[in-house]
Amino acid sequence: MAVSPPPYLRIAAEIRERILSGELAAGQRVPSTREIVREHGVAMATAAKALGALRDQGWVRAVPGGGTIVLERPPAEGGLPGTDAADSAGTAGPSTRGTVEPGSTREVVIRAAIRLADRDGLNALTMRRLAADLGVGPMSLYRYIPDKEELLRLMADVAFGEEEPPEPGPPGWRAKLELSARLQWRAYRRHPWLPTIMHSSLVRPPAVFSGIRLVDWEIRALEGLGLTPYDRLHTVFALDGYVGGIAASNALEVQAEHDTGVTGQERIAAERALHADIFGSGRFHALAACVPTDATTVTGLDELFEFGLRHQLDGIAAMLARIS
Repeated sequence: MAVSPPPYLRIAAEIRERILSGELAAGQRVPSTREIVREHGVAMATAAKALGALRDQGWVRAVPGGGTIVLERPPAEGGLPGTDAADSAGTAGPSTRGTVEPGSTREVVIRAAIRLADRDGLNALTMRRLAADLGVGPMSLYRYIPDKEELLRLMADVAFGEEEPPEPGPPGWRAKLELSARLQWRAYRRHPWLPTIMHSSLVRPPAVFSGIRLVDWEIRALEGLGLTPYDRLHTVFALDGYVGGIAASNALEVQAEHDTGVTGQERIAAERALHADIFGSGRFHALAACVPTDATTVTGLDELFEFGLRHQLDGIAAMLARIS
């Protein structure tokens, strides 16, 4: 499924092609934001974002009072093994976006990025760091990935799609939705950073093909049960939001461990005296009665997932019983 790139990336790609062709030489000024607005009919913010993308990729720099000029081109950099014409066709058109073709050089880049994020956390992922892991120059990555935003989207697509929902799937809506929730949970446990991308917005979810495929599969599981299209969509979003929300809590903790070097267990141990004072005060007796005094966690993550999933599905069953 090809996804058309946003206008700012198309504009940035056109200017980049003018630089590569020699039309815009080192030291020359590239079109200003106002010129881009006039030429392409876009908003000022879109024009500024296009120039920002070129700066991030190392093609141009802003000169106070002099606009934005082309940088001296970096020395030619080695590409990645297995490059072919289809693999490195540039980043100007929609054919270079969408999903990741198995066996392509782009897939090599994406899987290396996934390994890096799994190992060191999403905050450690930069184009420069990824290039170092692959043994290539940073600029060579832009032949396959136009920017970090697209890199993250493709990483999510590959990681979330490692286990596809079966067709037609187990019989019955409950078995299907339970399977879907477990597929998501396993993906989030394998890749703790993943929910921060997949659930960056519930009302405006990212255009991740494997995620769209799973949502479609879930909605089909609810067809023919008397639910309106609105209710089917909201049922799926509520269930997936539950799974992603629990996983996002783990994502934050894992990222904090990467950033600080302090594990969750170590943090709780350091705060034990504070917890003892709070729970020993008698002000929160209901909560204190539920949490053992020597507990290192309030609850296990997988245990909480199982409890919540069971009751999410029970709630859907109760809703269906009311309308049957």
